[in-house]
Amino acid sequence: MCTKNNQIVIIIALSFVLSVVSVKSYSQQFSRQQFYKAMAGKNADEIDAQLAALKQSSITGKEAFEGALLMKKADIAGSKKEKLNLFKSGKAKLEAVIAKDTSNAEYRFLRLQIQEHAPKVVKYSDKLKSDKMFISKEYKNLLPEIQQAIFDYSKQSKILLPADI
Repeated sequence: MCTKNNQIVIIIALSFVLSVVSVKSYSQQFSRQQFYKAMAGKNADEIDAQLAALKQSSITGKEAFEGALLMKKADIAGSKKEKLNLFKSGKAKLEAVIAKDTSNAEYRFLRLQIQEHAPKVVKYSDKLKSDKMFISKEYKNLLPEIQQAIFDYSKQSKILLPADI
């Protein structure tokens, strides 16, 4: 039989456990704002945090986001072998998603971001012009947070300019 004090202790313990689980879930929740912040920076910890959030996420096309992050991470990786492995893995994921959904402007924006900054040696720039045109055409149909990410990117891009959107 539980005493009143034991019941209170059990309730407090359960509340604590639930709050910890809640905080953990929240911290690993995918956020486009945080994703695009990681894509704009050069911080491996931010990229890893977004990759972890994506693993827990059920967002449609998450492989496209993972692919873009892996290719971004390749840019700041240590060894040439690690850079190449990350880039190849990321490219395969992103391109597979785009092949399944060629009309998704956000995925095409992810590819444009990577292609614009990819080293020439990887020969990954063949879709820059077509992606730019597609993004420009579809910009007004995108979610506001994606529009903001594209607009912010266009301020520093040499390919996709603010006037294009």
